[in-house]
Amino acid sequence: MGRFLRRRGSQAALVVAGLACSAVFTYLAVRGVRLSDMWRSLRHSNYWWLLPALGALVLGNLLRGFRWQYLFAAETRPPYRPVFEGMLIGQFFNNVLPARAGEAARIVYLNQQTRTSRAETVGTVVSERAYDVLSVLLILFVTLPWLPHVSWLRAAAILASALFAGMVVACVVLTVYHARPARWLARRLAWLPFVDVERAELAAENLVHGMAALRRPRLVVAAFSWTIASWVTLGMSGWFLMKGFDLGLSPIAAMLVTVAIALGMILPSSPAAVGVFEAAVLVGLNAYSIPKPEALSYALVLHALNFFPYIAAGVLILTVRVRSARLRPEASR
Repeated sequence: MGRFLRRRGSQAALVVAGLACSAVFTYLAVRGVRLSDMWRSLRHSNYWWLLPALGALVLGNLLRGFRWQYLFAAETRPPYRPVFEGMLIGQFFNNVLPARAGEAARIVYLNQQTRTSRAETVGTVVSERAYDVLSVLLILFVTLPWLPHVSWLRAAAILASALFAGMVVACVVLTVYHARPARWLARRLAWLPFVDVERAELAAENLVHGMAALRRPRLVVAAFSWTIASWVTLGMSGWFLMKGFDLGLSPIAAMLVTVAIALGMILPSSPAAVGVFEAAVLVGLNAYSIPKPEALSYALVLHALNFFPYIAAGVLILTVRVRSARLRPEASR
């Protein structure tokens, strides 16, 4: 009972922290903006550019689906369709529930569809987050010669260095010791009454197996390639929308905004990262001296573009799966 209450308390604290973070960034995003100026910018935009922006968003997610699939070792790699559906389910729940509940939802969904080990899937999700952050930081430093002054570059460099060092350490440990440290830790938990040592050791083994993309060179290359390609494509989605708002910016500017959004998603926030998303866009556009009403108008439409398609996809997938589950018992009668 005490363990349950502690877990519920930590979850509630995370939700409160996320809501507080979103409230703060929402205030910072809208502070000093006149609604009339923002409405004028929204009215004069060309929304036909949403079509290529949506196309690039779809392509970017297809690439991210391939990336997640190739984070699994070849011997346990699930088919692409349930992987892609699971990724969209995760995005759906991240947009409607706090505390990034979509990460747990996609793990459960993939396990239900393919019987892939949940612990192994957790390992791929951990690897995915590391590749995401490192890749967007790499994109930031590669495009640096064409960027204006970026005030948060020093902080990004520190984060990149720390993450790269951590990945190197993880690669060395996983290559030299494989699952032995994880199994040792699992055995140390044997004194807990609710821990089954054999199951804990198996989960530790599967968790490390899910981090194969951190220690197998071919998977490392594939993971970086898919990740960078997906982020560049998502950046192009943002650039197409910039054309609709006539911001006069290059694809490099769109990549800077994409990097700012990706780094902003590290922070705890409310469902759909309300406030944090908009503030990240404003930080990226501030480097180009875009007036705040225009920048905020663009941020709101870009957020809508990254919200409603995931909601529609999640509802569609869940509806199809529920109907299929209902038809199976009827077919077996």
